[in-house]
Amino acid sequence: MAQTYIVFLRGINVGGAGKLPMADVRMLCERAGLANVRTYIQSGNVICESSLSEPALVKTLDNVLAKRMGKRVPVAVRTVGELRAVVAGNPFPKAEPAKVGILFLIKPVGKEFLAGVFTTTGEEVRLGKREVYIHYPNGMGRTKLKLPDEAAEGTVRNLNTVRKLAEMASE
Repeated sequence: MAQTYIVFLRGINVGGAGKLPMADVRMLCERAGLANVRTYIQSGNVICESSLSEPALVKTLDNVLAKRMGKRVPVAVRTVGELRAVVAGNPFPKAEPAKVGILFLIKPVGKEFLAGVFTTTGEEVRLGKREVYIHYPNGMGRTKLKLPDEAAEGTVRNLNTVRKLAEMASE
């Protein structure tokens, strides 16, 4: 039976690097056997259906994207239920949603992650299961936040984007 997944691709169409039109992303996903493929904005957000397990889906997308991009593109995947839980688990409910970032990781985040966090611009960081919640009081574009190396395997989306993806995936 097919499962609805939300896929987060790292480094797609950000800062002039990793150019990959969303039409191409949809085509690559469809060629990889995914169904009902939809994208949201230009930063590598995909909603799709697949009968693959999450690890098999990640591996499939890793391979397809590496061939197309000529480099590895980290891929994080969540089910609709997981994404709803991420939204519900936001530890910064009073913060402006555009200033709350969620770092989606492939693997569970360890408590040692926080030891590698350094900031001079006032960010607050809280751990989830496979997510790291970050409150950027001055906005994401002004941050001097340094995260541990394992963050390079993940990708950040603001809470507005995550809410919209959860809504779209539930339709």
